[in-house]
Amino acid sequence: MTTATKLKVTQVKSTIGRPEKQEKILAGLGLRGPSRSVVVDNTPSFRGMIKKVIHLVTVEEIHG
Repeated sequence: MTTATKLKVTQVKSTIGRPEKQEKILAGLGLRGPSRSVVVDNTPSFRGMIKKVIHLVTVEEIHG
């Protein structure tokens, strides 16, 4: 039996000067500013959101 993985997403860059769409994606992930982290499920929808703002965040897999 495999354990479900989650993703820890940490915002590393500011959204100042970025398109509004990218700001909304980060808000949808639950991020509110640099150095903030959230843990989200490892689903295709979250992976798609992360892919759009990968230049603004770091991602770690969490097993558990």
